[in-house]
Amino acid sequence: MRARSLAMGVRFAAGGGREGWVRTVLTAIGVGLGVMLLLGAASIPHILDARQQRGDARAAVAGEQPVKRSESTLLYAEAGTSFRGQSVKGALLRPDGPRAPAPPGVRELPRNGEMVVSPALAELLSAPEGRLLRERLHFTPAGTITEPGLAGPGELAYYAVSDALGTEHGAFRIDGFGSRTEPRPMDPVLLVLIIVACVVLLMPVAIFIATAVRFGGERRDRRLAALRLIGADTRTVRWTAAGEALFGALCGLLLGTAMFLAVRQAAGSVTVWDVNAFPGDLTPAPALAALVALAVPLCAVGVTLFALRGVAIEPLGVVRNSAGRRRRLWWRLPVPLVGVALLLANGPVGGDDGPVNPYLIAGGAVLMLFGITLLLPWVVEAAVGRFAGGPVPWQLATRRLQLGSGAAARAVSGITVAVAGAIALQLFFSAIQQDFMKVTGQDPDRAQLSVTLPSHDVATIRKMIGEFRRTEGVRGVIATIGASASRPGPVRKGEDFAPTTQLTVGDCPTLRELAHTGSCKDGDAFVVKDSNGMVDSDYIFQTARPGARVLLNRDVTTGEPGREPRLWTIPRSARVVDSRKDPSGQMAFGVFATPGALNTAALDDPTARAMVKTDPLVGDAAEYVRNTAARIDPLMSVGTLQSLERDKQFSSVRTGLLVAATATLALIAASMLVTTLEQLRERRRLLSVLVAFGTRRATLGWSVLWQTAVPVALGLALALAGGAGLGVALLRMAGKSTFDWSVVWPLPAAGAALVVLVTLFSLPPLWRMMRPDGLRTE
Repeated sequence: MRARSLAMGVRFAAGGGREGWVRTVLTAIGVGLGVMLLLGAASIPHILDARQQRGDARAAVAGEQPVKRSESTLLYAEAGTSFRGQSVKGALLRPDGPRAPAPPGVRELPRNGEMVVSPALAELLSAPEGRLLRERLHFTPAGTITEPGLAGPGELAYYAVSDALGTEHGAFRIDGFGSRTEPRPMDPVLLVLIIVACVVLLMPVAIFIATAVRFGGERRDRRLAALRLIGADTRTVRWTAAGEALFGALCGLLLGTAMFLAVRQAAGSVTVWDVNAFPGDLTPAPALAALVALAVPLCAVGVTLFALRGVAIEPLGVVRNSAGRRRRLWWRLPVPLVGVALLLANGPVGGDDGPVNPYLIAGGAVLMLFGITLLLPWVVEAAVGRFAGGPVPWQLATRRLQLGSGAAARAVSGITVAVAGAIALQLFFSAIQQDFMKVTGQDPDRAQLSVTLPSHDVATIRKMIGEFRRTEGVRGVIATIGASASRPGPVRKGEDFAPTTQLTVGDCPTLRELAHTGSCKDGDAFVVKDSNGMVDSDYIFQTARPGARVLLNRDVTTGEPGREPRLWTIPRSARVVDSRKDPSGQMAFGVFATPGALNTAALDDPTARAMVKTDPLVGDAAEYVRNTAARIDPLMSVGTLQSLERDKQFSSVRTGLLVAATATLALIAASMLVTTLEQLRERRRLLSVLVAFGTRRATLGWSVLWQTAVPVALGLALALAGGAGLGVALLRMAGKSTFDWSVVWPLPAAGAALVVLVTLFSLPPLWRMMRPDGLRTE
């Protein structure tokens, strides 16, 4: 019986003429948008797994035991860089023989001086804006890295072959690519964030699907009354209505699948928040895809039967029993309260051992947000019931809402839930982000870039420092040549090693950045104490003191002086000063000398450090510095100094949520537009009657706008209260008591702006519907 009724409803929807197909199309579009996003969410596990597998497959890891050189080995060295904020993954290779392994995605290794590049990097290098990067990557492109060797289609990556590469440059030998990395355990607080975010992002989708299947309710009611007139009973009529909704949902399921496949093909060309994926990565998990395919039709049938529970369908018309009865609050209010109780029942999650029960957390978040959707119709009805008087457009709008506020509340329920969830997440984010940010101690106001100079040759170091100082956009270079100085003579009895201290050579401007030198001129020297107190000054003074002789070439392995000891006498004029943190946050101590006081050629195994000050007026100053570094040595590392460092796991979660939130907002905007158009279509005859009686179009336009604005304003106020309550509950779980209210206010503003945008797009159809010929019927 029920199956025959459902089938009859499907036939009515499919053969109901133009009006029936318009309703079916609108329902299919609404459901299809939701299905598309649900299938995208179901693809996330496969996207993460595919990226992880490709990352593991191309990893080059030095083993515990050195790999012996053979015809099937190669030298490998990381040579990544950055270009205008984009990360460029790179590596230098030197094959040891003809059977050397090629990285994944590379058919064969290029020849010396050549490189293979990713398609995105090839496109950038060929574009005019890639000129500076072409100067840095001076290898000749000779091939393309295919999908197995890339994290995503938009990744910038290259592999270059250089016969000059050696182990002294930091390279290591491997006999193949691939490694299995164990994922880092997820922080309990981040796990709570992910669970709640999934609920927040998917709840509006489910609400909109439930709203979409109720399109065209008034027209459907008249058709159902006709069925009662020809003898159908109430149960048959309701299941017939469910069949009509089922047909629209099935069409939406097919349309959503088609839209998902279309978006899937274009996924590689779209990058959102620096994330993109190959089309093959967007493959829904079979179990989740089956759940979507089953849940959408069941949702259509269930929502329709639930919507008709208070409707008396009689042969002479439809009577809504709830018209004279006000909505009750007593059964709605406990739902969000139970949700909060479930969240708090999980207990605190701070620390590494905090318990996380995903069922309690997800259930609590669902009940909390679902409770907001239950409260919204009551809030709208209670508020509009007190409206009276005012201009004509306002009276038309409020009277319409007073007669039936349910449709208006359903139309804004999705944006209400989305804003409430976003408020809760932002409160949670603002409170916990400090736990995932580390103060580096670096001072980017004093220097912006840090350069590691791999050479140990003094002449090369001097040349490199000079090259950086001549680079365009560089205002200054804090460069030092470092070595060690020890007490002359052999190690004494009872000592494990001879007292040793640091020896730093730099010009006066550089030394002022590292110590409180005061006045300084070339030829001066200083004995620098560790102002942090980490190193005892008495130990430093055993070697570094004015007038003392120090040994510059002690053997680091044996601890004995070299065959020809190189001695240097610290000038008696050397002053004792306190150290100062350099721009990178490090502290140097020991002996500081200017080039006029010490010939750097006497240093043994010197190392160099440089920090570069760039001109903020030169936009590509950092790129010029990186080009200079690559010209000197492709393996030279150039890093950016920053005062705060964000945890990588936290950053990845934040990026993923931003991508998902962007997709959800796009869905909400599209769904609200579809819902508004359907409501206007249902009111077309009423609008035509009013226009035919001489009502001004501006009056009707403002009344329609007020009908949208009032529920939206009430919904956003409820979202603010509900989102703050959910956020406070989450903060209580994380052991936080304070949060930043300033992150809350932009979210209701964004929701209101979204509504204004949708309303503007709905104005052209509104003007077309306000015509007297809308009264024409057949």
